[in-house]
Amino acid sequence: MTARRRVVVTGIGAVSPVGTTAETTWEALISGVSGAGQIAAFDATGFKTTIAAEATGFDPEDHFERKDARRMDRCTQLALASANEAMKHAGLVIDPESALAPRAGAVIGVGFGGMATFIDEVRVLDERGPGRVSPIGIPKIIPNMAAGTVSIEHNLMGPVSCAVTACSASANAIGDAAEIIRRGAADVMVAGGAEAAITDFAVASFAQARALTTRNDDPQRASRPFDLDRDGFLMGEGGAALVLEERDAAIARGAEILAEVTGYGMSADAYHITLPRPGGMGAARAMSAALDDAAISPEDLDYINAHGTSTDANDATETAAIKIALGEAAHGIPVSSTKSMTGHLLGAAGAMEAVVAIKSLQTGVLAPTINLETPDPECDLDYVPNEARQTAGVDHAMSNSFGFGGHNVALVFSKP
Repeated sequence: MTARRRVVVTGIGAVSPVGTTAETTWEALISGVSGAGQIAAFDATGFKTTIAAEATGFDPEDHFERKDARRMDRCTQLALASANEAMKHAGLVIDPESALAPRAGAVIGVGFGGMATFIDEVRVLDERGPGRVSPIGIPKIIPNMAAGTVSIEHNLMGPVSCAVTACSASANAIGDAAEIIRRGAADVMVAGGAEAAITDFAVASFAQARALTTRNDDPQRASRPFDLDRDGFLMGEGGAALVLEERDAAIARGAEILAEVTGYGMSADAYHITLPRPGGMGAARAMSAALDDAAISPEDLDYINAHGTSTDANDATETAAIKIALGEAAHGIPVSSTKSMTGHLLGAAGAMEAVVAIKSLQTGVLAPTINLETPDPECDLDYVPNEARQTAGVDHAMSNSFGFGGHNVALVFSKP
């Protein structure tokens, strides 16, 4: 039997509520910085929730010509800025005439796509009539446009697609891209996700579903995963991308290898459109599948970046899932939720948290779960409370992502 091709990470990029690059995001996270504040994207007066974690440091004109920026929804802008950083970090420039171009591709995950553009254009239609609707309205809103734009910018002529699985979308994107390389259909893949959904409609809808925090008078302490006083998630926005390569090819070109993608597990709860299956068995299956794929035992795992949304149902269920999947090892493995600082980046969350897991492998530092002040008795694991932790080293890190509809994804990254 032919040995399975190995997949490594050679570049990372990110734009988040706490940083405009992967490195500035990481430095903020290990310093316990929150990106939360009052919503600036629209007038939230009268809304149940008036706070979010916006990528306020991101200015499209720092990255793109003005005419090009205007042709992209903010979601696509965040995806492309992250991908550009990751490709630069990887030292990859792909000539469209080269043999590599048709062997290079992208999978970019989003939850909504161009939601802000969609809302704006519907308002234009209602208020000003069909003749004033933008001719590029559709290309700006469709979910696959982030992947398409990344492929156009970087001459990626191989497999290009979009994962749309709610809050697990960009984790699926990374896992799917790794599988494409493993099976020999590509040698280079840009994988990640983006989201820019802090809009009046999304905030109102999530709030009506009682999913959002209403701690409006104290935004930086509003996202509190695993805390007894948590009251819902904090919406965030951002983008993150990884450059994945076939290991031997990456070594041959002298690339710096940041991590290896060793495990990918998926499952479905098949239970409810928004709630996780009680008891955590669905999520546990994804985690166990990722460990099996990585060919490691629970005892080999050194860190878990949790989905950790700060909702009552998710945090208790994820804790139960970790105990099922890891057994007796669960209480000895540090777990943290960086959503306590970035908020919930929805479709971009999995990719952002993959970047965090990779930085943990590189540095041995674990980002904290901030605002963990009153432990929930149902959440009784080691959540790295409030301050970053320096370890002797991280060899294997898992990142969990779960989405509405019952989608469960777990990724394992290993030290090269």
